[in-house]
Amino acid sequence: MKVRPFQHADAQEVARLLTESVRGQWVYGAEQFRESEDPHRRRLVAVQNGELLATARLSPFGEGTPDALRLDLAGDRRLFTPLFLALLADLPAGFTRLLGVAREDFSEQMAFFHAAGFRNAWQSWGAHLNLRGFDFERFRALDEQLFLQGYEVERWDNEAPESEWAALYQLHRQGEGAMPRNPTTTPDHLDLKVLRSMIQREERAFVVRHKQEIVALTRLTLGDRKGRGPEVESEFTATHPAHRSRGLATLLKAHALHWAKNSGYTHAGTGGTVLNLPMLRVNTRLGYLAEPMWVTWERWLGERRLDENPLP
Repeated sequence: MKVRPFQHADAQEVARLLTESVRGQWVYGAEQFRESEDPHRRRLVAVQNGELLATARLSPFGEGTPDALRLDLAGDRRLFTPLFLALLADLPAGFTRLLGVAREDFSEQMAFFHAAGFRNAWQSWGAHLNLRGFDFERFRALDEQLFLQGYEVERWDNEAPESEWAALYQLHRQGEGAMPRNPTTTPDHLDLKVLRSMIQREERAFVVRHKQEIVALTRLTLGDRKGRGPEVESEFTATHPAHRSRGLATLLKAHALHWAKNSGYTHAGTGGTVLNLPMLRVNTRLGYLAEPMWVTWERWLGERRLDENPLP
């Protein structure tokens, strides 16, 4: 068995291994994998008798956790340890810990992280909804009740004036600051220009107004999941603190899902940290079905590095 750096010719097999490792949760294509000159990003492969059997990658975890590297593994679990040791032998400087993310039914990765001395540090949830069975009439009474209180739901106008975009962004930032999170659910910071571009290019946004003031918002990413069909993903929902506990988030997301169903989308997905109990309750009311839990594993580097736990 030989461990070596990823090469362009490996892309197809790496894409296949990663798709299999996540049980088809996502479908990877060869075009997503390229040789990197970034010293902070390294992908290795394990080859035996000319066959690529496993792969591992280290990369910066994200803007919200600048001290952490992410470890991803796929393929034959028996080869995870030599791949991991090869990556540890040449770690980039400036990082203090490794993080790994696996769904609880991804048995190969879960077993490795546990045996290699990582700790089960944070948990996140994912959920899905079959829009074919979604019935907005269940929320009609809430819609009428909130309308009488001055609340109106509308789809966001991408041609809105600058002052409206500024108000939307202010609420978005406020929501980011108040949202419970863990490293896996911490989004990269979006400035107004980037947020606006994302909404205009690949999303649909919906807002609640009260006396013309934007008091709640939600964003949907539009996509097409192989094996499921057209799908929307709920990316972000926020309600102004002065207008919480009235059902605005539930009604707003219900309107967004109603629009998605009428626009031909057949499924919806969402997720977040288990610490965000209010949003868990909202999604339960909407009819989302929870998927197996996502676990973020953590292992410190430096002095506490390899002598704490034996490797599998």
